[in-house]
Amino acid sequence: MAQTQLLNRQVARDMRDIEKMPVVPLKHRGRWVAAAVMILVAAGLCMSMVTNPRFQWDVVAKYMFDPSILSGLLTTVWLTIAAMTIGIVLGTLVALMRMSQNPVLESIANGYLWIFRGTPLLVQLIFWFNLSALYPQITVGFPIGPNLGTFDANTYITVYVAALLGLGLNEGAYMSEIVRSGLKSVPTGQSEAAEALGMSSFRVMFRVILPQAMKIIIPPTGNQLIGMLKTTSLVSVIALEELLYSAQLIYTANFQTIPLLIVASIWYLVLTTVLTIFQHYLERHFGRSDRRSVQSVAPCDDAPTAKGV
Repeated sequence: MAQTQLLNRQVARDMRDIEKMPVVPLKHRGRWVAAAVMILVAAGLCMSMVTNPRFQWDVVAKYMFDPSILSGLLTTVWLTIAAMTIGIVLGTLVALMRMSQNPVLESIANGYLWIFRGTPLLVQLIFWFNLSALYPQITVGFPIGPNLGTFDANTYITVYVAALLGLGLNEGAYMSEIVRSGLKSVPTGQSEAAEALGMSSFRVMFRVILPQAMKIIIPPTGNQLIGMLKTTSLVSVIALEELLYSAQLIYTANFQTIPLLIVASIWYLVLTTVLTIFQHYLERHFGRSDRRSVQSVAPCDDAPTAKGV
């Protein structure tokens, strides 16, 4: 017993000596050198952009708030929101169809993914824009039975409708995989426990599974939203006057190609920054339960410690 006490006192003295030793931080010389090199490169690029007269910053400032540019900007914003809304709703429906026990629904969902993920979006946009070449008259009805109406394709499939069909249907195929992965991440015990309490399948999905899956769904959906914002520039091939096409119309007339492209790029960067901030706060909102669980299990400094027997 005496030897044990002596050993414990010696260990305590050694620990106090160690605590009194000065702490010398590591010198990350390579990290500082790399940072200095990157700062020099960034400063050189910024200096070249400011001093190079070919950037024509005066022309950029002149067209930043041009009515045509602002009109194209509004078209880009509403097209992004509308296409993503279609994609999210359709993607959720297709994800539920793929997870269904009904083989017909599952086959239809797989066929939809096979078509819209297997062909380029640019081809789909051009296809929808030229749909009247295949179907001049669109008939709504049943294969055997009465028709509900016939519509002229050239009248109703405008550039706006073609853009929404191309962007929305293509986005729905990718969103379905994001939603399906989020739903699959929720343990099956959650749904089993809810069903044991007498909840319907609909309430189990929207009250138990989907709120937990949102933590998995939100980050890639934010990426898809930012990607959709930039993908809307593809509709310029069907002459829809969004942001890029509006800039193209101006520089086709005045031959100021680079300044107008810089104007469009600046507005894309502004919108992307706004969406990134919105995604950050949305992720924080759905991640509140994780922060609360971490705080609840965090050890308290003044909590009593158990003594050995």
